[in-house]
Amino acid sequence: MTDVALPPSPAVDATAVRAVADGLSRPRKELPPRFFYDEHGSRLFEEITRLPEYYLTRTERTLLARWMPVWVAALKPRALIELGAGSAEKTRIVLDAISAAADSSVYVPVDVSAEFLDESAGRIGRDYPSIQVVPVVADFTDAFALPDGLPAPAMHAFLGSTIGNFAPDDAVALLRRVRERMSGGDRFLMGVDLRKDPAVIEAAYNDAAGVTAAFNRNMLRVVNAQAGADFDVDAWEHRASYNAVDHWIEMHLVALREQVVAVPGAGTFSFTAGETIRTEISAKHDRGSVDAMFAASGLRVDEWTTDDDALYALVLASPVG
Repeated sequence: MTDVALPPSPAVDATAVRAVADGLSRPRKELPPRFFYDEHGSRLFEEITRLPEYYLTRTERTLLARWMPVWVAALKPRALIELGAGSAEKTRIVLDAISAAADSSVYVPVDVSAEFLDESAGRIGRDYPSIQVVPVVADFTDAFALPDGLPAPAMHAFLGSTIGNFAPDDAVALLRRVRERMSGGDRFLMGVDLRKDPAVIEAAYNDAAGVTAAFNRNMLRVVNAQAGADFDVDAWEHRASYNAVDHWIEMHLVALREQVVAVPGAGTFSFTAGETIRTEISAKHDRGSVDAMFAASGLRVDEWTTDDDALYALVLASPVG
């Protein structure tokens, strides 16, 4: 990185510039997953969830269909707050159970992509007239405000195994923020991808159709749009491999040639051919690691269920203290 910062463009997002500059200034360059999710990136991810190699979404849907009617009937939540809601397609299983158990309720989808969120919230509102939909555009990895006056009890949901995108300390910090929003009668619902044969995991992040590769490279388009950078997207390729020591998949973008990238307001960043930018980790868990993560966050596992092949777990937790 040069010592002289380029003048910022008035069109760029200053927060995005800081995030990009911080990530690219590290000894091992990385970019935060928030940059995956413009409207196009959100649609690419929805396409990924339908791929034959990507077992996570269909397995989670099966577990939700089996357990949501049972758990919701017992808990009777009046509000559903979902972090990283995306298209909210799998969330419909939860909403079906809630609408069957209560005459009226509130759904609060939280997502960073405003256009995608508004579109999905509109569909949910039309399809569930008894549920008030109050979307919140926010990066849920940072502090954000929930709407006032939400009915109780609430179910806080974090589906899609998105917790895997956080290193252990960051995952605990995120879950603590969730815990701070919870009252005694609230519950926390989470999907967790489990540890298994690394070949199965790697196939899910290196699909034959190349959709994940397109999703990964799209991050650079988002960085260009939000931070004013000048990445040549075609000069990078996708790579994903499993780290058996840390129990996570790592996604990288690999430079195909030597290049220099300018970020207005932050300077320039040089890359050698073959150098990588880490764009995502996706940690895989077991019951012990989830219990430890929850205990450090002020949560207690009440229900733990997996599919028959132990690929994936659905967890229901309550606040401690």
